[in-house]
Amino acid sequence: MGPPEVRPDRRPPLTVRSHGNRALLAATATLALAVLVLTALSLSVGAGEVGPGDVLDYVLGRNGARDSSRLSLVVGDLRIPRTLTALLVGAGLGTAGCLLQAVTRNPLAETGLLGVNAGASLGVVAGIILLGVQSSYGYLLWAFGGAVLASALVLLIAGRRGGGSPMRLVLAGSALGATFGGVTSVLIVNSAEAYDRFRFWVLGSLAGVEGFGKLEALVPVLAVGFVVALLIARPLSALALGDDLARGLGHRPGAVRVVVAVAVTLLTASSVALVGPISFLGLLAGFLARAITGPRLLPQIGLAGLIGAGVLTGSDILARVVSRPFEAPVSVIIALFGAPVLIGIVRSKRLGAMGMTDPATAESSPPARRLVPALPRPRPSGKRAESLVVRRGVLSFLVPRRAAVAGLALAALLVGAVVLSAYAGQSEMGLGRTFSAVFGSGDRFDVLLVQKFRLGRIVAGLAAGAALGLAGCLTQTLARNRLATPELLGVNDGATAAVLLSATLSGTFGAWWAGPVGALAAVLVVTTVSGGLGQRGYRVLVVGLAMSALASAVTQVVLSRRSLNSASSLYVWTSGSLNGRSYSVAVPVLIGLAVLVPLALVVARQLNVLRFDDSTAASLGVAPGRVRLVCMLLAVGLAGLAVGICGPVGFVALASPVIAGRLAGPLRVPLLSSMLVGSVLVVLADTVGRVVLDGVEIPVGIVTTVLGGPFLLWVLLGRSAATRV
Repeated sequence: MGPPEVRPDRRPPLTVRSHGNRALLAATATLALAVLVLTALSLSVGAGEVGPGDVLDYVLGRNGARDSSRLSLVVGDLRIPRTLTALLVGAGLGTAGCLLQAVTRNPLAETGLLGVNAGASLGVVAGIILLGVQSSYGYLLWAFGGAVLASALVLLIAGRRGGGSPMRLVLAGSALGATFGGVTSVLIVNSAEAYDRFRFWVLGSLAGVEGFGKLEALVPVLAVGFVVALLIARPLSALALGDDLARGLGHRPGAVRVVVAVAVTLLTASSVALVGPISFLGLLAGFLARAITGPRLLPQIGLAGLIGAGVLTGSDILARVVSRPFEAPVSVIIALFGAPVLIGIVRSKRLGAMGMTDPATAESSPPARRLVPALPRPRPSGKRAESLVVRRGVLSFLVPRRAAVAGLALAALLVGAVVLSAYAGQSEMGLGRTFSAVFGSGDRFDVLLVQKFRLGRIVAGLAAGAALGLAGCLTQTLARNRLATPELLGVNDGATAAVLLSATLSGTFGAWWAGPVGALAAVLVVTTVSGGLGQRGYRVLVVGLAMSALASAVTQVVLSRRSLNSASSLYVWTSGSLNGRSYSVAVPVLIGLAVLVPLALVVARQLNVLRFDDSTAASLGVAPGRVRLVCMLLAVGLAGLAVGICGPVGFVALASPVIAGRLAGPLRVPLLSSMLVGSVLVVLADTVGRVVLDGVEIPVGIVTTVLGGPFLLWVLLGRSAATRV
């Protein structure tokens, strides 16, 4: 007889499944209990000296507690509505984050990081300022419109080839959020009343929840969003297998994505209308839910809602007690937890194990033909040389012909931009008279008007633009990535927060050195946490976004603590403004440029070699670590000084090296061309801000942000070479 037949034993998989179900039930029960405890604490903590016993009496209707006007006000009108709002909004944002992560197959997807919150915020602000909207339904309608626009753009980007890369999608969301934020700033920057309402609401807070009016109006919308999220779970699970397999199972991927967008929009819009924009909550809830449930989407959605409710309620409790008698913004509390989680996700090796690999990691080590600068080729007979040899006695210089022509053209363009900026707003002075006045000739009154009142502002803009352009060129070259710029590395926001903190501590506007100190602190944190600049591809950029979020939260808190007049003027500066700037404020940057530009030119040869990989650079006698350190210190100093002049002017450091590289060619790192382009961009943006709206000045930073967001999207989603130096 042969050996007995061995039949496969199916019990171990069933045992594993049952263990998994029991673990899931245990986790759900634990989380539910935690939410109940937090709910009880939320009802018991707060102003009014009403303790847990009084709250319990009121809830149960004992000892005539509901007849007490004090308890009715504190518990019935304040604490119960606030707690229910925290639970519902937290659940809504947690569910929305889970849905976005599933539909984009991206563990970094979240309504705040992808710009959906910013779109909803823009809608609410536009409704308030343009039409005077005051009702809950009015807020919801306008928030819904802004969130629809943002959600549609996010899903469109995710559907493009390479656009769904986890880190690249987050950067695209950052570009969308920046653009929406810039447009929002255009609406409020010249209205003190609108800004006074906005500066507290934008922090995301439950302090303004009183009574059940808004909550009753928006609960049906939240309920519809939750129901749609649960109904779409099964088709969305099939979508995770790929569009072709999903179609084979009878689902329509396009329709599924539209339904998900509707659910996310309903949940996000109603949440923003209730408490303002709150970022990182969906990221936290989705990540923790996925860690508990694994790939099962329906339990993920349920747990994400539960976790979101608990996190927001707990954060609201902390917001009430950490800075008594004041109340901290709840969004800042969540950012303190969410930013480290974002960093942890980016650093985690499980990023690929979750089925959400990052195609961009391949780009951190792009093919040599993209990294290696083009070398001069043998010149065929009759063809003009690519470089000119300039000799002066025993000295000789090799000048790239294309770079020289580009430099001369940019210098001419810069002169034209200066003349145009000096002319803008002068209705009785023609271009010819303005041009003469710039150079000190012509009518004495024209010369006084232009050189005394206009050129000081222009010189400040030239200095700031040159510093930003050079800083961006240095950081992009170091990281071998065109997205590694000061604003995306958290440098600008760190410098801004440092300047505001120094102003708060000293009672006067921050000293010029505060900007470089804050910028240095920010870049040290980013490079340390991310594992080093230029070594981890897009990781350093996402860590920079987390750093920017934390620094921006600090900035908003500082502004919310100041008087309206002081906060309004500082808000204009934090948007990036040259208003009131003169020769005196430009002096530190001009001195910095006089010192740092020659140093940058000295290391330019090493920078050219550094565009190879580190081993090649080392074999050519260059120490990559030392060059990176020197150049990073140069870039940080330049960016910090620029922020001290005009605040955080965004996207100039991103665009300047990209444009300069296209003009000057690949033979050299375009240091000087980047400075010229940066100066041109800042001066022209300042001119546009002064003349585009009659009688209203738009700060230069808002102009560059509104225009720079689409530019960043183009860099991200254009040809693959567009993301590399």
